[in-house]
Amino acid sequence: MRKHVGWRVRIPVAMLVVAVGVTIATTSTVFGKTARHATVAAAGLKCGAGTGKPATGSPIVLGAIATNQPGTSFTDIPNMADAYFKCVNANGGINGHPIKYDILTDQTQPGPVAADANQLINTDHVVGIVGNTDIIDCAVNGATYKKDGFNLIGAGIAQQCYASPWDANVNMGPRFSGDGAAQTAIAHGAKTIVIDQSNVPGYQYNAAGIELIAKAHHVKVVSLSANAASLNGETEAERIVQAAGTGGAADLIFTPPVAQQILQGAQKLNLENKVIWTCSTPCNTDSLAASLGPAWNHKLFVNAEMNDVHDDNGPDTALYLSVLKQYGSAVSGGIGSFSQFGFTVGQLTVQALMSIKGGVYSRKTVNAAIRGLKDFKTDMLCRPWYYGNAPVHLPNNTDYTVWPQNGTMQIVPGSGCLQISSFDPEVGQVRAIEKAQGL
Repeated sequence: MRKHVGWRVRIPVAMLVVAVGVTIATTSTVFGKTARHATVAAAGLKCGAGTGKPATGSPIVLGAIATNQPGTSFTDIPNMADAYFKCVNANGGINGHPIKYDILTDQTQPGPVAADANQLINTDHVVGIVGNTDIIDCAVNGATYKKDGFNLIGAGIAQQCYASPWDANVNMGPRFSGDGAAQTAIAHGAKTIVIDQSNVPGYQYNAAGIELIAKAHHVKVVSLSANAASLNGETEAERIVQAAGTGGAADLIFTPPVAQQILQGAQKLNLENKVIWTCSTPCNTDSLAASLGPAWNHKLFVNAEMNDVHDDNGPDTALYLSVLKQYGSAVSGGIGSFSQFGFTVGQLTVQALMSIKGGVYSRKTVNAAIRGLKDFKTDMLCRPWYYGNAPVHLPNNTDYTVWPQNGTMQIVPGSGCLQISSFDPEVGQVRAIEKAQGL
């Protein structure tokens, strides 16, 4: 389908600074602030060149592919990138050229996903592919992207999105986000971790890092999966709690609507205090916190991957909130990690495009500029983002933990920036590359 457009037991706060071997480490803190929204007047936003005048030149055509199916939709990510591009286009574009962004969606079928890449490259003639958030795209189309010289800025899901030289992601994906959630559970004394996730392609890979981290800390792991489209929240919550047992934890790897069903099912059965509830990044959205209500205050630990905008008064956060308000009507989940990913994809893409000399925006120049991105600083990430010249990419490997607080997701006090554990060997490989290249 084509879319034309111009993803228990209450713990004292003091325990949150506990280190578990080398698994839990804080590298910075962003606390001591009162919760607040950084705001900028929505009218007259200054994105990109900030000229305040619309771009009228020939368009620079970019594309993206995103999964959109019952129970699993990642369209908020490219939709938010598009919102930022619209703001840029209203402010002079890229040296007068507007960005035209084609978003294609699929339902996890290899044939249509391959056809989407073919359409973007050979019919739409895109010069860059950014914002891809698709369950099987990297596996299906990786060889095509490599052959045709594309360097993607994605929000990846599958293993191939990270274990490749042609894709660098603003997120860490379900495997490494699940790692971070498990680390938090271990720090809180979990004796068993129950992984529960959608039984989509690659779900075993998502669990593998958690299993290795838990094994290193002598914690039992039970791995469950379910059909996200037909899941019953109460039944699934009960299944998790029974598998976790006394002193156990849940590690949910689901999109917000499915996680919501499970957590609300747990509440109906009075199970919210029976285990330590944790979740991977998709749960970091205010819409989920609001739907759960105050009964879940401080009872769900979410690996956020990006900073909590309620506690951050930085310029990127201020612009993100204003762009979301003015241009983000298609972003159904509102404030949260998915829209933050999309905004950051947009910023990175525009920085790459603005760095091109001579006004030639071809596949060759655009993808060289994308690969050249490094030391990108934003108040949304713990560390500067880079593309790098490497066989694997995981530039976002240190992140934040949030929990619900009166209808919004906010940073857990004292948790700081969490380094994803190198007991997951894929993280260890990336850290070795970063050290060798001074990244």
